[in-house]
Amino acid sequence: MPIIKNTSYKPPFFAFNKHMETIIPSALRKVKGVNYERERIGTHDDDFLDIDWVQNGNKRLIIVSHGLEGSSDRPYVKGMAKIFGENGWDVLAWNCRSCSEEMNRTPKLYHHGYTVDVKTVVNHAIVKGYDSIGLVGFSMGGSLTLKYSGENGSDLPEAVKACMAVSVPCELSKSAEQLAERGNKFYQNRFMKKLTFKLTKKNEQFPGLVDIVPWKRFNNFHEFDTHYSAKLYGFKDGQDFYDKVQCLPFLKQIKIPCLILNAANDPMLSGLCYPEDIAEEMDNIILEISDHGGHVGFLQKGKKATYAEERALQFFNEQIH
Repeated sequence: MPIIKNTSYKPPFFAFNKHMETIIPSALRKVKGVNYERERIGTHDDDFLDIDWVQNGNKRLIIVSHGLEGSSDRPYVKGMAKIFGENGWDVLAWNCRSCSEEMNRTPKLYHHGYTVDVKTVVNHAIVKGYDSIGLVGFSMGGSLTLKYSGENGSDLPEAVKACMAVSVPCELSKSAEQLAERGNKFYQNRFMKKLTFKLTKKNEQFPGLVDIVPWKRFNNFHEFDTHYSAKLYGFKDGQDFYDKVQCLPFLKQIKIPCLILNAANDPMLSGLCYPEDIAEEMDNIILEISDHGGHVGFLQKGKKATYAEERALQFFNEQIH
């Protein structure tokens, strides 16, 4: 499929660099008019997932996956729910374990490659009667979406017709290094602080599960994930964790139409997160690289919807009728 170098999208004047494009929509954007109905479903290991519905009696369903330490309440999720809910789709926005304001029951939380929970959500939607499903994910949720679609390959449920990832870290190791760079440490430290707080709560639930240390002792996510994630999920170290959970090795196995939308100025993505060689080789993968957008930004001048939301609606309407 063609690689789209999008030079037409321009952010509003106040989002004057990649950091403002990233921070302003995350901190200040408000999305009104999304009224979720919550449902709690069980998992294979006696845990639970909270999923939020926008149901208007439509046959088509979009499943939205949030980013690291996000939730269905984040503006980028609500924005996607709003545009689809108003244009002939039902919406399912699901929360990863521990991300719906209540700690989950089991020792495991979630990570970029924990697709077993995506499978649970998709299968639940199919049981509900949906047979025309699109998957869209942001950042880590995009990684989950692409990995799930690829690792299932030809065995993907027939109901899942297309997938899209926005601001997706296809590759994790170099992206972790990028977050450790001086200009990007704000994001790294914010994530580490939130994750350490959550791991502390998890350690109270399961004493001795991990060795809690102050997040400021870690210079980068490699050290953080070696200390926590590798031990919690059974990997040798942070690098082994990245190599095995990232979605990049699974892209060539995706069989359904797929759109990847990454901004060239995304402060959290390494160069390996723009897999042009794979997109050129695969007939079903479109890689769109916009000059602007930041990380999960894509605000538009004079519009309430972001460019990512409008592009998603266009893509899925073309693929799922």
